[in-house]
Amino acid sequence: MLKGKTVVVGVCGGIAAYKSCEVVSRLRKLGADVHVIMTEHATEFVRPLTFETLSNNPCVSDMFRRQTEWEVEHISLAKKADLFVVAPATANFVGKFANGIADDMLTTTVMATKAPVLLAPSMNEGMLTSVAFVRNLALLRETGVSVVDGDSGFLACGDNGRGRMAEPESICEAVCRILCPKRDYEGKRVLVTAGATLERLDAVRFITNFSSGKMGCELARAAAERGAFVTLILARHTVEAPRNAAEIINVETTLQMYDEVLKRAPEYDAVIKAAAPCDYAPENFSPNKIKTEKLTVNFRKNPDIAAAVGKNKGNAALCVFAAETDNLMQNAAAKLKAKNADMIVANDVLKEGAGFDKDTNIITIIDSEGATEYPMMSKSSAADVILDRLRRFVK
Repeated sequence: MLKGKTVVVGVCGGIAAYKSCEVVSRLRKLGADVHVIMTEHATEFVRPLTFETLSNNPCVSDMFRRQTEWEVEHISLAKKADLFVVAPATANFVGKFANGIADDMLTTTVMATKAPVLLAPSMNEGMLTSVAFVRNLALLRETGVSVVDGDSGFLACGDNGRGRMAEPESICEAVCRILCPKRDYEGKRVLVTAGATLERLDAVRFITNFSSGKMGCELARAAAERGAFVTLILARHTVEAPRNAAEIINVETTLQMYDEVLKRAPEYDAVIKAAAPCDYAPENFSPNKIKTEKLTVNFRKNPDIAAAVGKNKGNAALCVFAAETDNLMQNAAAKLKAKNADMIVANDVLKEGAGFDKDTNIITIIDSEGATEYPMMSKSSAADVILDRLRRFVK
């Protein structure tokens, strides 16, 4: 897939440097010519010889080494690169890169390259959410730098939280998307819903669900990368919205989402309903905080967005989702028929590694050709799988 492509991998000093070994190995297996640049601190975690063995190229860390034939090495690698990947990208590196500081081989080379740059940040959650880091990363994104967001979990400092470097598989997928982009949705208009709607009870309380919006945002991002004009109707979410969507419409309630989807759906080639709207809303809203020890709430049923689109979808391909806790296949098949959808993506939210607020998913896709179960994968990978399957229904 990457034959004929040159990828320069920068490795910063952090415990996640050991994962970079797998990144280099995977890229080479994909056919890329891989060159590694390490910071001085990175060599404390992984020896340069390891990367030389995995890449089959010299590993560079010293600006002024003399043991090889002289060449202005940072310019040579900068010109040679089709893509520059920094994994892990520490807060120190991001700060230097964002502010134009070039004081070692890695920062000097990345500053000199004209190739696209992909960062995989790795650090403690406190650093990840600091004002300085957020500002620096935002500045780099604005200049066109791509970022593979990290995962949540156990960190080297002993905390549980955000900040882990993305898995090598996700980083390599991002590399392939940049260097070998699919354009099979070129000229198509895709409408995606994402996030969790909320319904207000009083001035301080509301009901919602655990959806982070990640699956829908990944679908919107992937569709745009594949050439589509993407409109994302986005409810409450805990992940960053895709920057490449042509249009993002923020909504709060299910009724707001219903209105936005229904007035737009006929103009689109595909509608992907990945949001998790509330099925019910309180009958009455109190503008003040309700003060009572006992509370009875009457609910009204919200309109069914998927069913409404299914009744009037015209030539649009409709993909819906089913988050289930039991009878997955039976319930999903029934929903596919009831909504008049072309395809349904089902998952058991009780399974480890699947469901809401996770970086991974375990999906089953059902359409007119049958059901296909997929192993656990990142939600970015799942987005491409879903778009691959949906493409046959897009006219």
